Amino acid sequence: MDIGQNDLHAGLKLVTEEQVEASIPGLINQFGQVIEKLYQQGARAFWIHNTGPIGCLPYFVINYPPKLNNADQNGCVKSYNEVAQVFNKQLKDRMYQLRTKFQDASLIYVDIFNAKYSLISRAKEHGFVDPLGYCCGHHGDYSLGCGKKTIVNGTEVYGASCSNPSEYISWDNIHYTEAANHWVSHQTLDGSLSDPQIPITEARCHSVRA
Repeated sequence: MDIGQNDLHAGLKLVTEEQVEASIPGLINQFGQVIEKLYQQGARAFWIHNTGPIGCLPYFVINYPPKLNNADQNGCVKSYNEVAQVFNKQLKDRMYQLRTKFQDASLIYVDIFNAKYSLISRAKEHGFVDPLGYCCGHHGDYSLGCGKKTIVNGTEVYGASCSNPSEYISWDNIHYTEAANHWVSHQTLDGSLSDPQIPITEARCHSVRA
């Protein structure tokens, strides 16, 4: 289960960061209720991703560029990533509560934020170009949106794919490329970024107590 990005993305487009943070307990409660319903239906193994560094998504970097004192060392919107970490802390706390309640279930918390931010921070080491750029939806200096059309200087232009998507972390301005997802999966499936540190191949065999 991968949780958080769509909720935070929608909120940050419409309201203040403070209002988004105020909504997080409600989001976490809803997610907790979903876990309980699945448990009641017989589910016992849960592999739960936290949310990634939303402030590094090209959508926000381009449309809501960070002010000088709000940009991190990678050019991401620092305060948006801080909102994501508030969400992640509350999600992790809820996982501990659910483990206490459902002691015969395996609830594995996976730190996707750490994996994705590490990739962005060391993009060139891993063969990726501009870590905050993206493949599909550019036309020269224009950002059209992947697969969209517009008129530029009287000519219709199309937001097509780049020729080298495997060199980009982001496919469009929100989603990762296959190459980036492949890298992230290799960092997480072995359990090294999980709490507790259990590989996904063994997660179904463990019940984890808080």
